[in-house]
Amino acid sequence: MNSNNLIERKIIFKNQSDALKAFGEFDRNLKELENKYAVKILARGLEAIISGKKDDVEKALHKMKNTEEIVRDAIPGLVKTPTGKTIKPMTPNQRSYVKAMKNRDLVVAIGPAGTGKTFLACAQAVRALENREVDRVILTRPVVEAGEKLGFLPGDLHEKVNPYLRPLYDAFYTIMGPKKFNRYREENIIEIVPIAYMRGRTLDDAMIILDEAQNTSSGQMQMFLTRMGFNSKTVVTGDITQIDLEKNERSGLIEIQQVLKGIDGVEFIYFTRTDVVRHQLIKKIIDAYNNFQKNKGH
Repeated sequence: MNSNNLIERKIIFKNQSDALKAFGEFDRNLKELENKYAVKILARGLEAIISGKKDDVEKALHKMKNTEEIVRDAIPGLVKTPTGKTIKPMTPNQRSYVKAMKNRDLVVAIGPAGTGKTFLACAQAVRALENREVDRVILTRPVVEAGEKLGFLPGDLHEKVNPYLRPLYDAFYTIMGPKKFNRYREENIIEIVPIAYMRGRTLDDAMIILDEAQNTSSGQMQMFLTRMGFNSKTVVTGDITQIDLEKNERSGLIEIQQVLKGIDGVEFIYFTRTDVVRHQLIKKIIDAYNNFQKNKGH
């Protein structure tokens, strides 16, 4: 390496177990260190070579020497499920997302299915409730027909709307268990409502989550964002590749990226297929559709 304050340091672990702990699954911990300290890390077998500016390399090396510290920093837990499983971010983008939800008043998460946008927001909401950082949680979704018209679905309005909100119920069932979740709903500590029901409300001491935000209109997005009250945090999630609005209607999630660009207190997190933490086939499906759309355009 040249002498422009750039150095290399090598660390050798005693055994494979220690190396795997430090490197993380699929080298996730190493990627976290590279992003945090602006270094490059080459890992082979039991050793890793860290290169970069002297101060950055020394900091990264110190973290790697203390395996427990790097594991704790890289994968912080949010909450434990009733079955004892710890819910935690698994990728660098997910960790940035969780950090943003703790530190910013408004976070916008955009990316494909399976990247944990909604699930981690719900987990963070439960954590905030348990730590008494907020008094209640409000989750909302636009009710947009994806191939079906509400008028043709059976039942009253509540029964027609309910299927659109089921994914939010499912997330909370996993995080809290149905018994505790239903009690919180009965006490209005957790509300799950269509976005139309948000109009006219001002929400203090709350965590407010807008899911499937790609299906909000410009007007709905503006209405939703102005519901934020004192000591409240807002999270907006969505996938701009799956918009079910009419073709002549602009998505509020696309527009918000321009409207709120550069505003202090707002952070945008962009997920990619590398953040997919569901079934491994999902990454392949996303790639297949992307390639299909590209070829279709030719």
